[in-house]
Amino acid sequence: MSEAAFRTALIVGVGSGLSASVARLFNKAGMKLALGARRAESLSGLAQEIGAKAFVCNAANADEVKKLFAEVEAAFGAPEVVVYNASYRTRGPFVELDADDVAKSIAVSAYGGFLVAQEAVKRMLPHRRGVILFTGASASVKGYAQSAPFAMGKFALRGLAQSMARELSPQGIHVAHIVIDGGIRSASRQNPPDRPDGFLDPDAIAQTYLHLVQQHRSAWAWEVELRPWIEKF
Repeated sequence: MSEAAFRTALIVGVGSGLSASVARLFNKAGMKLALGARRAESLSGLAQEIGAKAFVCNAANADEVKKLFAEVEAAFGAPEVVVYNASYRTRGPFVELDADDVAKSIAVSAYGGFLVAQEAVKRMLPHRRGVILFTGASASVKGYAQSAPFAMGKFALRGLAQSMARELSPQGIHVAHIVIDGGIRSASRQNPPDRPDGFLDPDAIAQTYLHLVQQHRSAWAWEVELRPWIEKF
């Protein structure tokens, strides 16, 4: 366990899947939750369920991110744990990719992570404590065919996390990147009978996020890879 429990957390890029599982588990662990997403409809039900505060924010917009942190701070203080879960994916043959979609993929997947992390670190440094977690993907370490924009964004996010971990760990801030290598189970993506637990369980993934938050500083992980037991790598 960490030296002292964290009391407040902000999750950016909230939906009904992994981020919702993380929010529920953090709430169960005693943290007050702030939930941020681009669309309000992504937030209301979960916020009501766990007693969290919801904030609408485009993570790739610097002014909106600054506003988000100011509002969260006014509501219950600066977040001590920040999770960046936002991303945008576009696919297609390389020569047919739309330049604006490519720019959006990089902006949401990586630049938004920088904006959110910078605002978080500004508030964590004076106290020399805090946790910042970035959600990665298979594309963080493998550039798949016809998926260049997503790989560009996720490779950049991983580089950001590694650089931050090297700079900020000695200053008391734990930065970690989680590679989700495989599909996450959802209502529309269920395990087939011949492949039990073939998709990652979002509640099981959330356990790793909480473990990272609770790690003792004498044994911090900067990166963790998670994949189903049958996934090739």
